[in-house]
Amino acid sequence: MQTGSPQAINQSASMWLHALALAGPAVGLQGLNLLVSLTGRWLAGNAETATAADQLALQGAQTTCFYLAWMIGSFGILASAGATALVSRLVGASDWGGANRAMHQALLVAAGVGLAGWLLGGFGIDSLLALLNLDGTAAGYARQFLRAMLLLLPFQLLATTLNASLAGAGDTRTPLKIAVLTTIANLPLAWIGFRGVGNWTGLGLAGIAWGAGLSQALGMLVLVFVLLRGRSGLLLQPKLLIPDRGLLGRLLHISLPAAAESLSMVAGQMVFLSVVNKLGDAARGAHGIALGWESLAEMFGLAFGVAASVLVGQNLGAGRPDEARRGGLVAYACGASLMTLGGVIFFTFATPLFTFYCPKPEQAPVVAVGVPVLRLVAFAMPALAACHVFSSALRGAGDTRWPLVFTTVGFFAVRLPLTVLLCHSSVTLPWAGTMPGLGWGLYGCWLAMQADLWLRGTLFLCRFSRGGWQQTVV
Repeated sequence: MQTGSPQAINQSASMWLHALALAGPAVGLQGLNLLVSLTGRWLAGNAETATAADQLALQGAQTTCFYLAWMIGSFGILASAGATALVSRLVGASDWGGANRAMHQALLVAAGVGLAGWLLGGFGIDSLLALLNLDGTAAGYARQFLRAMLLLLPFQLLATTLNASLAGAGDTRTPLKIAVLTTIANLPLAWIGFRGVGNWTGLGLAGIAWGAGLSQALGMLVLVFVLLRGRSGLLLQPKLLIPDRGLLGRLLHISLPAAAESLSMVAGQMVFLSVVNKLGDAARGAHGIALGWESLAEMFGLAFGVAASVLVGQNLGAGRPDEARRGGLVAYACGASLMTLGGVIFFTFATPLFTFYCPKPEQAPVVAVGVPVLRLVAFAMPALAACHVFSSALRGAGDTRWPLVFTTVGFFAVRLPLTVLLCHSSVTLPWAGTMPGLGWGLYGCWLAMQADLWLRGTLFLCRFSRGGWQQTVV
């Protein structure tokens, strides 16, 4: 077939339309999740606190909670990565019965991870906060938030797994519709939980966690109701919630390396956060706010990552590896373009974006530290898009081992050593005494982050372009 033939042109246009059809609802879903996150950030930034120190401690605690919520939720990848990859591959092969069974096995894995979260909530929170160098008033705020979040974690993980299964079947609209409902429920719940109503003064930062958790529980119940009736070829049947060793093995063959990658990233992020937390409450708060705004552009990479995963998995299942490769490249082109546009906005409007969350004079140190790092991250958008889209595409193919290598190298050979060197004015080496550092504080941390993102983005692009993933068996 000639490249410029009408059939080739039609196939190319169809691929773009398919990618947009999958990613459009996923963008909406990510946007709603971001709205929930930014609302919580705004509530904390506009809290009525007794002192300026309390205000900074609240925002610093929220940054740590932001990381920990992401960290704990990311363990759901044990279920969701395998669910999307296996369901999409089986749907591409027209094996709907197998796809349905795969969804049920993923739910069993999600339930196990949720149980582990409960145990962490009961026995490990204080040790975790101490490990992250969070203490004083900020640690008290974070402890209350995390206990509420972990109590309701199973609902989040089950909902994520069901959404991942629907995405594997090519349905990203149903999760979006349900997310609209949960967001409508979350906003008043978070507001009331944080600030109270009437004579009730609310729960403070923990109220935001209760609002998010209860709305996610509502979403999970709606998903269960929908899938009990059947949706997009998938049907929830309690009799299938029996461990199937063969299918569980296939699921975990994909998910375990993905979970190990997630664990590597989590470990690196926690060490990175511990360095940031040593810089004081202003740096902690600025770091969290900058990450929150970065998420506004990042949601496009995540959404087109969903599209890439589904396009790759379904086309490989149907025996069309060239179309799978084209689907991943189209998804990256879309995601990177939109994220780069977001970077331009961050660079141009960094100051008003920060003052939106820090309107009080006593929050000026947060703005002063945060504006430069938000402008800096604008230059990392193409690389961050490559990390999200191509890693998701490789997961859709079941190729989860190389992403583990790339993530481990990026964090532990690049980001963390550079963070220590660029952040501190002096660095203590266990084998050679003390050496001078650059002492650039939070800005140095974000420079190290950018170096890591560019390395990993390049590695993911090379792996996807070379095509070895097309022979992966799941």
